Amino acid sequence: MGQSRRNSYVDVKRRDHEFDVDDWVYLKILHMKGVMRFCKKEKLSPCYVGPYQVLRWIGDVAYELDLASELSSVHPVFHLSLLKNCIRDPTSIVPL
Repeated sequence: MGQSRRNSYVDVKRRDHEFDVDDWVYLKILHMKGVMRFCKKEKLSPCYVGPYQVLRWIGDVAYELDLASELSSVHPVFHLSLLKNCIRDPTSIVPL
């Protein structure tokens, strides 16, 4: 009884989302260890960075991203749970 109740709660929040090659996504860096926090205190650092382009699909839930130079020390393959869909056109974003 308890396990089926837990599964019903989890299924409500579960998202079955897949990205295609050449889609643009944001990368969640909140809990990544060893990633520079962009010269801000950890509490004020952004949760998501990007957008980055999806290069290829690996396995069922992993994607390889085209990372920028500030994340060159990080492996470019990420789990689906660390990615968020980019709704806007990434070419319209003006860098700071």
